[in-house]
Amino acid sequence: MNTPWTHTTVLLGEAVEALLSGSSAAAGTYVDATFGRGGHARAILARLAPEGRLIAFDKDAEAVAEAARISDARFSIRHQGFRSIGELPEASIAGLLMDLGVSSPQIDNPVRGFSFRFDGPLDMRMDTTRGESVAEWLATAELQQIAEVIRDYGEERFAVQIAKAIVARRQERGPISTTTELAELVAGTVKTREPGQNPATRTFQAFRIFINAELEELQQALEASLSVLKPGGRLAVISFHSLEDRIVKQFIAKHSKEVYDRRAPFAAPKAMKLRALERIKPSEAEVSGNPRARSAILRVAERTEAA
Repeated sequence: MNTPWTHTTVLLGEAVEALLSGSSAAAGTYVDATFGRGGHARAILARLAPEGRLIAFDKDAEAVAEAARISDARFSIRHQGFRSIGELPEASIAGLLMDLGVSSPQIDNPVRGFSFRFDGPLDMRMDTTRGESVAEWLATAELQQIAEVIRDYGEERFAVQIAKAIVARRQERGPISTTTELAELVAGTVKTREPGQNPATRTFQAFRIFINAELEELQQALEASLSVLKPGGRLAVISFHSLEDRIVKQFIAKHSKEVYDRRAPFAAPKAMKLRALERIKPSEAEVSGNPRARSAILRVAERTEAA
């Protein structure tokens, strides 16, 4: 029997409104770079004109299966990560949305191994059809690499201690293979933690980001957006933790200013490629109804006329 895990889309109205620039019948081609369970995609389709198009990307096979339930000739889904948006024709997109959150069905399904709240295989791959799981990586990774991943992607101050515990456990009893084993090991290693936060939170985040190359994919997708967006096209990105948001913030800031060549001080500056528009947080009502929305930040920018 299939369990009906549900997903509540974060910043649904705000993201769609920002993406479509207030248009009630958008006629261009839009991209939902992270389909998930289709909340944003369905809302975008409801606002598209008959000649409008929506292209979605997702590397999760379950998300692609969910997308197959949408019977709308204006919609198509690609079983690819969103770094692949760079394959789209240049200046062909009127709006690009990236929701960087992990969907609730991914988190709540123990088989996926994303959460320390459920016992399941230590997998965490977004695309279970390729690549190695966290358990497979931890079975051979060196102590220094494990520590660097936990420190850099989890911002965990006990990274070295956790890495040592993982390697010691591997040497004594074999590799860690389940989420419960990892959560208990981290809890026994991390003696202090912020109130209300599970000791394993940062470690699980770090391993998920690393095994899916999430930050590298985000950087590649952002760079590709400059090519595929039309002048006036909107870029809307929802992030859920500081590492992602910092990348998005710095990317928009970098391309929202004119660049002067110090070697040619009298030459005309290179025109900015983006115009920063908004930074939006969920309302108190949304966070109250969906606590997973509390850390979300939506940043919106517009492609300029610059080549």
